[in-house]
Amino acid sequence: MTEKELLYVEDALGHEQYFQTQCCETIQRIQDSELKSFAQQIEQQHKAIFQNFYNLL
Repeated sequence: MTEKELLYVEDALGHEQYFQTQCCETIQRIQDSELKSFAQQIEQQHKAIFQNFYNLL
């Protein structure tokens, strides 16, 4: 992997961590159980994406 590609992966990891953090904060504030469940699914998707990028390293 080139240095430039590594920078792209690191950037993507940072974005996915940010999305996970935002999802967690939002989940804590949501009152509606159906909406909370949907937000938890999105959080899980971002965790999976993060893991896929991490596995590239």
